Amino acid sequence: MRSSGESRASNGRILRGVLSFAVAAALVLYPVLMYVGESRLGVQWMAIGVIAICVLRVAVSRFGAVTPDARAVFGTRGLLLICCGAIALALVSISSGSSSAMLYYPVLMNGAMLVFFGGSLFFPPTVVERIARLRDKDLPAQAIPYLRRVTAAWCLFFIANGAIAWYTATAASFETWTLYNGFIAYVLIGAMFAGEFLIRLRVMRGVRK
Repeated sequence: MRSSGESRASNGRILRGVLSFAVAAALVLYPVLMYVGESRLGVQWMAIGVIAICVLRVAVSRFGAVTPDARAVFGTRGLLLICCGAIALALVSISSGSSSAMLYYPVLMNGAMLVFFGGSLFFPPTVVERIARLRDKDLPAQAIPYLRRVTAAWCLFFIANGAIAWYTATAASFETWTLYNGFIAYVLIGAMFAGEFLIRLRVMRGVRK
């Protein structure tokens, strides 16, 4: 039988994992939660909720709710900067009494991902290579140029997606902002992930021949 110490440690890991998943889901569903919450909770409580989610996200990451491999790929410094940016937007909304500032969170995310992916082009290994190595530890050297091109393609995607997110936050209706950032953008991201993954499988087969 496991000792009480082992049991508490196991329960702690499970709790941190659940919290990490819940907070990540809240951030993914951010546009939908904004749409539902603005009319029911008001700007101030929505902003406080965003601040609480960001603080909790940093806390669960700090105390080991992500795997070492995931931490090696994504890091905690970038997460901290993103959360600080989101908190700043929430504070602006509280100060102004308007939710307009919080509509720029998707722009913040795309900008951060652009810096993250783009920076890895100058300081390799690239992000896509790191992710690929999580699945394939013995990645052949011939595949590196392809993974570098994929990283560059993601940079272009984040530029385009961020520009559209900026437009929806600045000039479009709240409903359009929610539809694009809460649904269409994720469909596009999923399609790009799936398409790149299928192409990568074919490229890897050709490289390993």
